[in-house]
Amino acid sequence: MTPEEEYKHLYERMAQLSEEQGWGDPFSYARSKEIYAAIELGHTVAPHYSGADAFNEKGEGAEYKSTIGKKCQGAYTGISVQESWEEQERYLLEEKLAKYPEHYYNRFEKGKLVESWKMKGKDVYDLLRPKLKRNFEKPLKSKDPRLNATITWTEIKKHGKRVIP
Repeated sequence: MTPEEEYKHLYERMAQLSEEQGWGDPFSYARSKEIYAAIELGHTVAPHYSGADAFNEKGEGAEYKSTIGKKCQGAYTGISVQESWEEQERYLLEEKLAKYPEHYYNRFEKGKLVESWKMKGKDVYDLLRPKLKRNFEKPLKSKDPRLNATITWTEIKKHGKRVIP
């Protein structure tokens, strides 16, 4: 089998396996990394793209952020903008950030999960809130009005707990 034929075979097999397991399209955005991380962390893969990325051993929703960079980080992009800052805070707290008890920051290298850290959802909310407020009050001049902010490597080391390795 040529490398091209093997790639096509593996691609089709991943799609078939994901369909059989109810994991959804493994090639949609970072879904393959979410599936891989959930398996490695002992979580259950979420059956839908919206909402939790996986469910932990207690059945609680978990948010995953993945990178192939040298350091873990978590980019929170495309956050819906609400009518007022008060509504935005409620949305972030109850529907977007603190809704998930655990957020995982997964770093992949050469196709393998080599590092994973977890942080409490409330801590993520507390760290992102001031960043998102600045973004809310002074929107970026772009075609996409949605909010975005990043949990940095420094914040992960300070507030998170390493789970892999």
